[in-house]
Amino acid sequence: MEFLTGHYNSRIPELIIIYGRRRVGKTTLISRFLKNRPGFYFMASEEGRAGNIRDFADVAGDYLKDPDFKRTNYPDWQALFKSLISHRNFSHAPGERVVIVIDEFSYLISKNKGVPSSFQKIWDLIFSDENIILILSGSSVSTMETEVLGYKSPLYGRRTGQWQVEPLFYPYLRDFLPYDEEELVMVWSVIGGVPAYLRLFNPEISLWENILEQMLSKGSYLYLEAEILLRYEFREAGNYISILRALSSGFTTLSSVCQQTGLDKSMLSKYLSVLAGLHIVKDEAPVTAHSGYRKRHYRILDPYLNFWFAVVYPHRMEIETKRGVEVLESVKSGMSAYFGKMFENLCMEIIQNGFFFEDMRFSKLGRWWFKENEIDIVGFDESSDKALFCECKWINLSEKKTRGVLKSLTKKASLVEWNNENRSETYALIAKEISGKENLRAEGYRVFDLEDLREISRSYLSGA
Repeated sequence: MEFLTGHYNSRIPELIIIYGRRRVGKTTLISRFLKNRPGFYFMASEEGRAGNIRDFADVAGDYLKDPDFKRTNYPDWQALFKSLISHRNFSHAPGERVVIVIDEFSYLISKNKGVPSSFQKIWDLIFSDENIILILSGSSVSTMETEVLGYKSPLYGRRTGQWQVEPLFYPYLRDFLPYDEEELVMVWSVIGGVPAYLRLFNPEISLWENILEQMLSKGSYLYLEAEILLRYEFREAGNYISILRALSSGFTTLSSVCQQTGLDKSMLSKYLSVLAGLHIVKDEAPVTAHSGYRKRHYRILDPYLNFWFAVVYPHRMEIETKRGVEVLESVKSGMSAYFGKMFENLCMEIIQNGFFFEDMRFSKLGRWWFKENEIDIVGFDESSDKALFCECKWINLSEKKTRGVLKSLTKKASLVEWNNENRSETYALIAKEISGKENLRAEGYRVFDLEDLREISRSYLSGA
């Protein structure tokens, strides 16, 4: 909102691109921004050019308070916008700035690849000297990044700003659900920070009841949302589903995914590159690896897709026959490993956002592995020669067990090759619950549990 308001208050014509996955909150954000500002909102459809031009004219006619504008037949977008700008009611007051929003702009492109060229001409010939802010928004991330924001796009160089709307950061989950910290971490592990998904969860029932109602019941929104999302984003959705299913099953290398999917290695590399570009999959190498490192691992970043492929997809037959309760009971006891892996992902995200290690500015942060040795999070602060070595455990730990984990971590850290002679080392552990934290902290270890996560999240939300 700050970003949009800043561009609205500028003195130049603005072409703003807003994009992000389905249900992340783009339309709500834009609608809030448009409230009490002169202008109008139009949502494109998959109907085709003529239908969209007709519908846009209808919305614009309401804004102009001109029934004749609505009834006019416009041959193309350029004629429509030229008529709009020259209308006597376009600006309700002299010098007034007008906001025009076209949501789901990617629908227009999917029906006509020439749309970006048309809008480039419209911007250059009609809008570039007007006191307007034109917002083009879309849910197909791949389309928006290539056809609108890409270097080869006709609109490249015309935009004055862009914003990818991301899922909400973890601390905000507590604004939706009154759960304790352990349950909130589990919620994040199941649906992430997508606002529309969070609003589906009923705060008056338990996490598992919500999972049953919203994900393991035929006809429920989140039961089919993953498949809809993938078919919306990809033409060859079946291949992407096969890849994500393999990754979810623990096949994380290129060769193992090849064997599971039967896809050609070069084609698979292309698919994985697309998934990585959309932030659905992370293309991972040890944090110390050089740029050409080949033995990369792949993992699903998106929590909802991760859970859907791990739990919902393998049990579709039972869910279709209304045996969701049985599915829930069968998977609940075995979910500890899943939540443990997702807890690692969450810890990485909150550290990237400055939690726990605010005295360090990481130039590199990621996983590290070498042969049979692995460390969950390794970070390097090159400005101060500091190195962070951190393990994440989705368990309760006594002081004795914590010391055992830290001792093992110290041994593995000695194998990490980065500025070994000059670096200062920080050893850390994040777990569900850690006993004897003060004793360990007095010895220089950085140890945190869900109690600490709760307090720092509340502090973050309060702006302290």
